[in-house]
Amino acid sequence: MALLTATSVPGGTAVSVSAVAVNSSDTISGSDVGQYGALLVVNNGGGSTVTVTITDPGVTAVGNAGTTVAQSVPAGARRWLRILPGHVNRSTNVATVTYSATTSVTAELVRG
Repeated sequence: MALLTATSVPGGTAVSVSAVAVNSSDTISGSDVGQYGALLVVNNGGGSTVTVTITDPGVTAVGNAGTTVAQSVPAGARRWLRILPGHVNRSTNVATVTYSATTSVTAELVRG
């Protein structure tokens, strides 16, 4: 598990965002998510679809686990996913993202 680091994109300024290789499970600091969220860009350079899942650390009113929704990134495609404050686990202060495959898959994390 690796901690992804966000690149800040301030208003009116152009910045370069470096893509990093993903691990089967990555985390994002709650401070990078902030109160408005962050954008995770997943680049799939591999030959098959990759499934990306952002863990829902919440529970229902009766204590059942939160629902995670898997997102598909087709081979050769790039997809943007929004990481929201609700994705951050309050006890660990990180959001967790998992990937079904990591070969030729990179990610970029951006916050405003």
